[in-house]
Order: sequence, then structure tokens, then C-alpha cells
Amino acid sequence: MNSRQRIEAAIRHEQPDRVPLDLGATAVTGMHVSSVYRLRQALKLDPPGTPVKVTEVYQMLGEIAPDLLDALGVDVVGLGGEESFFGFKFENWKPWTTFDGTPVLVPGGFNTEPEPNGDILMYPEDDRTVAPSGRMPKGGFYFDSIIRQEPIDDDKLNVEDNLEEYGPISDEQLQYFASEADRMRRESDRAIVANFGGTAFGDIALVPAPWMKNPKGIRDVAEWYMSTVSRFDYVYELYTRQCDVALKNLAKIYDAVGDRVTATFLTGTDFGMQSGPFISPASYRKLYQPFHRRVNDWIHAHTPWKTFIHTCGSVIALLPDMIEAGFDILNPVQCSAAGMDPRTLKERFGKQITFWGGGVDTQKTLPFGTPDEIRKEVRERIEIFGSGGGFVFNPVHNVQAGPPVENLVALYEAVRDFR
Repeated sequence: MNSRQRIEAAIRHEQPDRVPLDLGATAVTGMHVSSVYRLRQALKLDPPGTPVKVTEVYQMLGEIAPDLLDALGVDVVGLGGEESFFGFKFENWKPWTTFDGTPVLVPGGFNTEPEPNGDILMYPEDDRTVAPSGRMPKGGFYFDSIIRQEPIDDDKLNVEDNLEEYGPISDEQLQYFASEADRMRRESDRAIVANFGGTAFGDIALVPAPWMKNPKGIRDVAEWYMSTVSRFDYVYELYTRQCDVALKNLAKIYDAVGDRVTATFLTGTDFGMQSGPFISPASYRKLYQPFHRRVNDWIHAHTPWKTFIHTCGSVIALLPDMIEAGFDILNPVQCSAAGMDPRTLKERFGKQITFWGGGVDTQKTLPFGTPDEIRKEVRERIEIFGSGGGFVFNPVHNVQAGPPVENLVALYEAVRDFR
């Protein structure tokens, strides 16, 4: 099989010739730029000091370039937008150095002027006339959103304010998606996972809108979570109107990219904590499932795409309802969370949903284990999840900054040996 066939077979729950591998196709299946740099050095892909591009500024993810894809045998690539999480385009690359000393390339809109205390501030669209929307603490690895919540007057609260970022897709965006999908399809036989945006209902990373200069509506994280109960009608109306726009946009997007896309990332809204889900199945069915079902139903009726949901934590109690909503793929499969035992997941749901992730624990095993422990865990996860298809190997969420380089090498050597 080629890579595309391998991914497609796995998602159809057929046994591929080997377990497919993802690294970097989405913003939740990648690797921190410092770990990418050290892995590339260990594999002797670059001379020392060669910078790595930061392709996701908020989480500081590094580019998984074609030579690294080839070296690891990765089967999938990602299609995303032209702009960063802070609203400036990925262009005009310039050198920068992370706090841990990693040489990187960042877009021209990346603010490199530290505050007096050493923190790095990021501005929406690199506009210094408005308040900053992101902060990387001195010595940190990632950005945190800065909450810019205006006082809320419930009598004047307007759904339009929270809909500002959900509008009709532009001709420029459609052309970009079409040309990129065409380029990716021509350049390799890898499957394409696309994130077109607009279909994540209540993704808390998006609520503060770090890319917007003056976000209005409900933009505070805690206020948003409380509003799903205290302002239920407001949130439901918002989701309804967002979904209407999303379906119209998806029709235009499919006309532009067609069958070149294998799967689409629909939502990164997290529903799980380490100890269990943080909403009940009844709450999921009431507020989220109707919109997940509408989007999934449209995609399955009009396209050959498979649909991808990312939700961290313990979500085994919600999985029946997510499957009923029509999702084909679950990520990141956080096996360290309560109830998320790999064998239980595979036995109960392995014929209904594809597990995209779960390949190695990125909380403990990868950063703190030994190469032998990593090898053992990778082998076990491949044996459990890989049987009969329905599995794409990826670590649990993004590989973070800090794992010893010998652990990174052991991870991908184990994938090579056991996949």
C-alpha cells in the first residue's frame, strides 16, 4: 500500500499492510519546535544550528518537513489556513531563539521584544496599537491567551458579537485551500487531513480569539463555561447560527478541494479531565451533539471525507454519543486518563471509531521513561489498537518540549520495528 491507501484502509477498519503513522498533520498531532530540532539533529538531517520553522505559533509547534516525514515513514500531511493563531500570515520568516536556546524561524508578525520582566507578548495581526492577546512567560515554551473581556451587560449581550469570526469563506481562502490540496496531492502519496475551521463549537482555545483586535461578546474562559449553563439559550443560538454558516462554507470548500482530502478536523473542543468528563452525557446530547450531528451528516452525505474529533481527557462515558453524532476518528486517545484503558476502548468501540493517537503517553512515559519503557509501551499500543485496522499511530497529543532526545529516537525506532 502507499500512504494514502494505508490511512484509508485503517479508517475503514480494514487491516493495512502496516500501522499508519501521523506526525504533524494537525495542531494536536505535532511536536514542539525544540523537540523537532533535537530529533532532526539526532537523525543527522541538518548541520548543527540549522533553524526549524515554527508552523503553529500558539503552541510553538515545529515544521515536520518532507525529509523528516520520509525519515520516519509518516503517512499523512495537514492542510490548514494561511494565518497563525494571532492573525498574521506565515510569511517573511526571520530567525529567533527560544528560551531554551533552540534556533528557529518565526513569521514576520512574531513579536520578539521582551517585556521588562522577560515575558514575550504577542499582538493580534502584529498591531501594537491594541492590547496584546498572548503571553509567553520568561523561560516558557508556549503562549497563553490574555483574556480581554469587556464588562458583560446581559441586557445588551448580542450573539452577533460571538459570531464575528464565523462568516462566509472568502474566494481567497477557497483558492488557497484548492491550490494547497492540489500541491499536496501532486507532491506525495500521503493522505491529507484538513482543518478548514468554523466547525468547533465551544473550543475553549478559540473563545478568547487571540487573532482579533477587539473581541466582543463572552470571551473569558471561566465566564464561557458558566454561560453554557447560565446563558444556555444564548450559547445554543450561537451554535445554531455558527453551524448554518459552517455548512454553507463546507459546500463551497468541497467544490474547491473535492476528493483530495481524506479526513477533516472538525472540532478540538475538550470534554474530558484527567479524572472523568467535565460534562454529563445528557449535557453533551443537549448542547453539542445536535450540531456535531448536523455537520457530520452533511459531510457524509456530500463528500467521501472522514471526520475527526479531538478531545482530551477521560471521555469514555461520552464516546457512545460522539459515535452516534457521526464522528469517524477520535484523538488524542488519552490512555492515562480514568477509564481510558486501551483494551477496553478497542473492545468496546474499535469497530465503530478509529483511534488516532494513544501510541505513547506524553505525560509520563515519553518525557520521564527509559528508551526500553517507551519501546515496550509502543509495542503494546500497536498490538492492541492496530489489530483489524481502526488505528493511526500518534503519541497522545503533541510531543512536548523536554523529552530526552534518546527517548524521541526510541519512540520512532519502535514504531518502525513494530508497526
